[in-house]
This record gives sequence, structure tokens and C-alpha cells, in this order.
Amino acid sequence: MTNLELGFWSFPVLLLMIFLRAPIGLAMLLCGFGGWFLAMGGNPTPLLAKLKSETYTTFSSYSLSIIPMFLLMGQFATLSGMSQALFKAAESFLGHRRGGVAMAAVGACAGFGAICGSSLATAATMSKVALPELRRYGYSGGFSTATLAAGGTLGILIPPSVILVIYAILTEQNIAKLFLAAFLPGVLAAIGYVITISIYVRLHPKSAGVRPAVPMGERFKALANTWPVMVIFFVVVGGIYLGWFTPTEGAAVGAAGTGLAALLAGSLNWAVLRDSLLGTAKTTGMIFFIVLGAGFYNGFLALSGVPQFMADWVVGQGYSPWFVLVVILVFYLIFGCLMDSLSMILLTVPIFFPVISAMDFGMSTEHLAIWFGILVLIVVEVGLITPPVGMNLFIINSMDRETPMTETYKAVMYFVGSDIVRVVILVMFPAITLFLLP
Repeated sequence: MTNLELGFWSFPVLLLMIFLRAPIGLAMLLCGFGGWFLAMGGNPTPLLAKLKSETYTTFSSYSLSIIPMFLLMGQFATLSGMSQALFKAAESFLGHRRGGVAMAAVGACAGFGAICGSSLATAATMSKVALPELRRYGYSGGFSTATLAAGGTLGILIPPSVILVIYAILTEQNIAKLFLAAFLPGVLAAIGYVITISIYVRLHPKSAGVRPAVPMGERFKALANTWPVMVIFFVVVGGIYLGWFTPTEGAAVGAAGTGLAALLAGSLNWAVLRDSLLGTAKTTGMIFFIVLGAGFYNGFLALSGVPQFMADWVVGQGYSPWFVLVVILVFYLIFGCLMDSLSMILLTVPIFFPVISAMDFGMSTEHLAIWFGILVLIVVEVGLITPPVGMNLFIINSMDRETPMTETYKAVMYFVGSDIVRVVILVMFPAITLFLLP
């Protein structure tokens, strides 16, 4: 069996291991390990050398050190109560409108995503704050849970984003430019969700109540309480863009600033600090193990020649670049329902990125890589709220056992429709994604 055939046979083996509930990092590591062993003719010496070098280069990478810093930033924000201030501010301005409390939840998710960077964490944290208020003002269970599941996806799109960092490392792109490119699509997503809520409550008037209007003075007081989030976001993202510090240094500044803001607010004590550090360590360990497994597996694929073969084959077929892009995005949308976004990015980008890079979309190589990365991130995140196995849906459902999952499924399809419209817009008009880039 040739190395190329080994590479292609590794895909069904990997998918079988995943469907048998093997951890994705372990599945990729074993496939890469076995592939290297067979490609080397059963000689273990090169494999052991690869194991040593790959492990060292992965865990000593300076670029990856940004991940625990952003995770710690999110842990401080999650455990210190900043989400509540964001929701109260948004609710005070929007809550008196029909569907306003749901719109406030989306706005708070967007704000929290700016200092969290995780979809699941954003969905879980905002649910604790917003779900009781939604129920209190007569919002139906399915509409409430669907809104929070969709709002949670903003956590990974609005920068800073751990997934964008991973994509930047895989494709050797500038992290700061990816953060800038994600900003307008993130804002567009939040606006799309607000419009979706407005349409939903008109089609289903009994699904949402209206709360009394808040005096203007109290509104601005609630807005003032969100100053730590605003300052941290602008310092971190603005500082990275203006060149005050590198993305890694910006992540450290963000973690320190979020911790300091929590301390000044009286939300940070020894218990919160311990839980934040432990949560960061556990998540970092999980991510780094997946990165290690992906490094082994992608190294084997490069050895087998599968990515280059796929790129040459697709280009040789004469397919339109736009047709190829749509097929890839549909693939991500489907498999995003079955796998987490990090695993999908690590597993597929080394295969699909060479294919896209070999095609002519009428833009520079850098702009193409950034535009494609944002599109991939969006469609993978749509999978998190797509029935029947969207991960965000299960997170929210576990926090609201009274609402049948079928009710959440029905309501969330409105938000999925909004996401698909957004993807179409960004595919048709790449300038929206690239507008802020220098």
C-alpha cells in the first residue's frame, strides 16, 4: 500500500474512532502514530524521533502561550460576575421592547464574548444570568433556550478568539489581522440575531412578554457598571492592532486586567482565583493534547501527500472556485454538528486550505486566507446550534430541564436561518470581512 493510499484510508479509521466515542485528540494521535509507523515500513526509530521532536516543538511554541492567557481571561470574567453587569445594562435599554429581554441577552453575549472567547462558556454563563429573567417576563422556554444557545456562538467569533489563534498558527497568518477581520462579521451576527428575535416575536406573540421601561438615569448607571469590559476589550484588541504589544502580551494584559477588575469589584477571592486557575489548566491541557494529536496526524498526512494531491486534483477538474468553496462550507456545516469547532479546524484546515489557496478568488493570498478563516469559523459555529446534536443546545438544555428539546429545536432554526443568510452575504461580499484590514 502506498503512502497516499495510507493517507486516504486513515480518514475512515479516524471517523470510526470518533463515532466510537474516543477522544478526538487521542484518535488523531493514534491515527498519526499508526500512519507514520506503516509509512516507515514498520521501523520504529523515525517514529520515536518524531514523537520526541513533535511533543517538544508543540508544547514549547511561543505562539500557543496565548491560549492559556485568553482562557484565564475568560475564567476571571466567567467567575467574577461581569456577565451580570453586561446583561443588566443591555436589559435596561432594550427590555421594555417586545422581545427586548432576549435582545439584551444577545447583546450581553456579544459583550461577554469580547473577553471570553469560548462559545460554550458564553452560553453557559449567560444562561445563569439571563434565563431566570426571560422566564420572569413570560418568555417561552424554547425561545429562551434557543436565544441563549445562538447568543453563545458570539463568544468565539467576536475577538479575542482561541479558535482564530489556532487557525492563524495552522495557516501562518497574522493573529491581529484575523481579530480585526472577525469584528464586523461578529457585529453582523449580533444584529442578525436581534432582527431574528424581532421577527420571531411577531410571528409568535405569546412567546415573549414586555417588562416596564427603566428610567434613563438608571440605564446610564447600569451602562457605567460595564466599564471594565469595555476598557479591557479596547486595551487588548486596540493594543494588539496599534502595535503596543504582541497578541501574546495582549492576552497577558487582558488576563491581568480582568483579574484586577474582578478584584476591585470585590468578585475575586481565593476560591474564585483557585477555580479560575484550575479551569484554565484543565482546558489548556485538553486543547494542547488535541493540538499534539493534530500535529502528529497532519504530519502524517503531509508525508502521505494527501493535501497536495487533493489540491492538484480539484484544480485539475476545472471546478469554479466558488463551487469548491460552497462545497467545503457545506461540509463544515454538516460535520460541525458532530464535532467541536477546535477539532474540526485542526483536522480539516491542513487539507482544505491548500485547495482554497490554489484557486483564484481575485484577492491576495493573505486576504484569501483571512476571509476563508472567518467563513470556516462561522459555519463551524453554526453547527453548535444545528439540531439534532448541536453542543450549545445540550449545554442550555442541561440548565433548563423543564423545556423539551423539541421546543428548542423549533425556535433555534430561526437563528440558523439568520446564520445562513450571514454566510451568504459574507461569501458574496468579501469586502465586509476585509474592510478593517490595512
